[in-house]
Amino acid sequence: MKRRDFLRLSGALAAGALLPGTAWRDAAAACLPAQAGPGPYGPLLDPDENGFMLPAGFRSRVLARAREVVPGTQHSWHVFPDGGATFRVRRGWVYVSNSELVGPVGVGALRFDRDGNIVDAYPILEGTVLNCAGGATPWGTWLSCEEHDEGHVWECDPEGNTPGIKRAALGTFKHEAVAVDRGRRTLYLTEDRSDGRLYRFKPSRWRNLSAGVLEVAIVDPDSSVRWARVPAPNDISTPTRHQVPESTPFRGGEGIVHHRSHIYFTTKSDNRVWDYDAKRKRMSVLYDAALDPGMQLRGVDNIDAARRGDLIVAEDGGNMELVLISPDRVASPLLRIVGQDNSELAGPAFSPRGDRLYVSSQRGNGFGITYEIQGPFRRRTPRRERC
Repeated sequence: MKRRDFLRLSGALAAGALLPGTAWRDAAAACLPAQAGPGPYGPLLDPDENGFMLPAGFRSRVLARAREVVPGTQHSWHVFPDGGATFRVRRGWVYVSNSELVGPVGVGALRFDRDGNIVDAYPILEGTVLNCAGGATPWGTWLSCEEHDEGHVWECDPEGNTPGIKRAALGTFKHEAVAVDRGRRTLYLTEDRSDGRLYRFKPSRWRNLSAGVLEVAIVDPDSSVRWARVPAPNDISTPTRHQVPESTPFRGGEGIVHHRSHIYFTTKSDNRVWDYDAKRKRMSVLYDAALDPGMQLRGVDNIDAARRGDLIVAEDGGNMELVLISPDRVASPLLRIVGQDNSELAGPAFSPRGDRLYVSSQRGNGFGITYEIQGPFRRRTPRRERC
């Protein structure tokens, strides 16, 4: 057996300890965790004028700098840009971006025409606190998450025509991010606590988040997942994560994304990317830095999925990379930014056509910079293994 194959198999066996009570024989039969390897776009080149190390054929541009007016508009960009997403609108698209500021800021937006030129910038949510990540809905709204113990999810109009709405039914806790599974009419939510939980929300009526059932995940010894109703989603005297004693803790929930019946989410305290197969109701570990000899991914944070299945994970710290995890379970750097070591990468999101990638350096230049990356993003990827 080759050394690389041995390491990958050892990682799979060790993954048996990642879920409470999971047997080694179950882990051996599971898919192998992702490992560092060469990426589909080749090595990163020397830094460009914006400090980005990119593969050949890719280029970056600055879109907005915090505390400065966005060129061509009258809007001053918010500080500490974090989670983001794009939305198709008439004659173009919109990129929305949270502000992870303690003070009352909220969410800002950049509007692009069909050629990718910025034609407007404006706020879509104001007066909220510590808006970290969130998620896009299939009906075209942005769910912005407040990251504090009395935080809520706010539903926002990317075009800014209507005010944001607090969706209290999604619970009161330290929200991080949301992913929507349209096929199952279910929302999944992460909690940024050292013993945070994974939740799901089933609306009483689809596309209406004013009422529904909030549940918490219970991962059984065989890695199967059950869901239990949270008795009092807005009771801050007994935190939601403690209301169902048998629920499974995760070490610092971060970004979450849905792709083809799978829910992928990250946990920062153990540098893992998790894979919940919603169809089979099973949990597995897609990436674990402790089991990767190359330690490709450190400081896992926001996550997005390309159309064909590549996952893009932003690093909070580490060596400031966006890391690509391919369907064939290879982790490789998509880009790196240099000279901004006290920052973090945040808000990765592809344009609706999939040919542009947006990302922010949360504390670049002290208060944050939002960028666009263009290049030959691939349209076909290997088929993802079934675990």
